[in-house]
Amino acid sequence: MALTESLYTGFGSWNPLAWIVAFIISLLIAWLIWKLGESDYHKDTEQIKPYLSGNAEPEKGDVHVRAGNMYWGFTEALKGYYDILIPLHTGILTDYMIWFLCVIAIVMVIVIGGGMI
Repeated sequence: MALTESLYTGFGSWNPLAWIVAFIISLLIAWLIWKLGESDYHKDTEQIKPYLSGNAEPEKGDVHVRAGNMYWGFTEALKGYYDILIPLHTGILTDYMIWFLCVIAIVMVIVIGGGMI
């Protein structure tokens, strides 16, 4: 198939040349928008710091919200579920593979057995 030919299917047509032209035009428009942007940004100045209404930027450890704090209500509501699940989390890959194979076997029994009913 040549670049200038169109491939017609039951769902529409495909013309590689038209897509190349559309891609080049999109890149040109993106480049023009980028060139119209602000050009007075300097990387190694005060501009890289966040604006906090004139206040000094606090240490990262002082403002960092830990995931345990964010999801406290979620984990507390599902505490019974997590109490069962956490001991099963050994971190050993072979344990996870055994669980995976067991679940796949159960799904296969359901799928194959479901056709016999």
